Amino acid sequence: MPKVVFSSTTGTVDWNARLVTGDPVAEITRLKAEDGGPMDIGGATLAAAAMRAGLIDEYVLATAPVLVGGGTPFFTALDNWVDLDLVETRTFPGGVVLTRYVTRR
Repeated sequence: MPKVVFSSTTGTVDWNARLVTGDPVAEITRLKAEDGGPMDIGGATLAAAAMRAGLIDEYVLATAPVLVGGGTPFFTALDNWVDLDLVETRTFPGGVVLTRYVTRR
C-alpha cells in the first residue's frame, strides 16, 4: 500500500512512501478526489485536522481497558458535532473493544 508521510521536520522517507510538507488537508482532499479508495489516517494531529475539515468517512476505535492521564487527544475541540452511525462492534481477548462508525451526512 502506498504511504504518504506528512511532516514538517522529516526530510526523507523510506520506500513506497512520499513526503508531503505542505497543507495536509489539501493533500487529503486531493487524494480522496483522485480515486476515492480507502485511506487510513494515523496520528492525533493529522486526524484532528482531517476531522475538522469533514474528510473522515469512517471511524474505527479500539478501546483498551486502561486509563491514562495524558497524551495528545484524538478528539480535540470541534466547530460542530460529528454525527455517527454504529456499523460494527467486536470484542477481543483481554477486553479490547473495537467499534466502527460511519459519518452521517
